[in-house]
Amino acid sequence: MIERRLGATIDIHGGGQDLIFPHHENEIAQGTCAHDGQLYCRYWVHNGFVTVEGRKMSKSLGNVLLVRDLLREAPGEAIRFALLGAHYRQPLDWSADGLAQARCGLDRLYGVLREFGDVPDVPCVPGLLKAFETALEDDLNFPGAIAELFRIAKAARQATTVADRATCKAALRDAGGLLGLLQQDPAAWFGQPSEEDGDTAGIQRLVEARLAARSARDYATADRIRAELAALGITVEDRADGSA
Repeated sequence: MIERRLGATIDIHGGGQDLIFPHHENEIAQGTCAHDGQLYCRYWVHNGFVTVEGRKMSKSLGNVLLVRDLLREAPGEAIRFALLGAHYRQPLDWSADGLAQARCGLDRLYGVLREFGDVPDVPCVPGLLKAFETALEDDLNFPGAIAELFRIAKAARQATTVADRATCKAALRDAGGLLGLLQQDPAAWFGQPSEEDGDTAGIQRLVEARLAARSARDYATADRIRAELAALGITVEDRADGSA
């Protein structure tokens, strides 16, 4: 079947780590011998196991998670971001807290894009994503690539000229696009509540984003978010201890 559709040598073959022996080792032997010693596969990609709250995912435990069910808890982009939080060869423990943290992380990144809404769109400067691309080329090091996303976001907030802010905005968009992230309009991202709690989640994220802006002494952004909350009929009162 592989020879008929893909040829004698295939580029990438994947599967779980439990398939390395004996299944894939046997497949290499068969595929190599069937083609007079030609290379069977150039790259093997074996993923780690996914657990749920520290337990193996299985039907018997009743903890099998389906994407259609998770979409009732969070947007698909947040689910993707949570899955990218661990290297694909390493085990991933799925948890409600991890999904919430992923959503908050996207809030921070989309918050930068929202803040830069008036900054002109420009092409990404060649070479600016070198560190990001190097992480991806290092055996798909997604955690390293995501760390670069946040580094770019930090550089964007620290930029002092319109040109530098525009460059950082383009880099953040382009890097996110390579991971299937940050392509929505920020207003659309912050405006999507979960199915269960109506507008509560969206409002809470705005409040948290405003607190983060105040902590960073970014009072212009904090005031802008306060205005958004006011438009939703939410009044924010700041306390002396910094909470709201």
